[in-house]
Amino acid sequence: MEQIREIPAVREVCDHLLKELPCEFVALALQNEVGPDVRWHYAVGNLNDKYQRITVRFGKGIAGKIISSGSPMMLSEFPNDINGKVTDHPIMLAEKLVSCYAVPLFFNGSPKGVLLVGKRSPYTFPERYQQMVKDSAEALEKLLRSHILGGGA
Repeated sequence: MEQIREIPAVREVCDHLLKELPCEFVALALQNEVGPDVRWHYAVGNLNDKYQRITVRFGKGIAGKIISSGSPMMLSEFPNDINGKVTDHPIMLAEKLVSCYAVPLFFNGSPKGVLLVGKRSPYTFPERYQQMVKDSAEALEKLLRSHILGGGA
């Protein structure tokens, strides 16, 4: 698969969210083409490049839970509002995020990716911002569909 970060339209969607929403971090994760693991492929507003080395199992971490459930997730005051261990949320730890809102990306009717926006302070994303993230996720689905399907997933 082509490197996600090398696709200008993906960068534009993520940059737009970073600019338009009261957030400090935007990232895109995709399930691996082979196997159930999930990796973060692209981020803006990141403090470091640790996100590139984070891989979570299907059903684990924010990305794995969203892909396994197909449902959005919001954390408003990490680590106070989580089930499980703090270490089960490596993207939150690596980027020092306290709040986030993340939605699934669907390919062929199955959740295969995650778009996440985050802040480094407590915050509850209101409905209008949630909708902007969902709209951006739909735009990314269209942009990535040919890249994902072209890669055999």
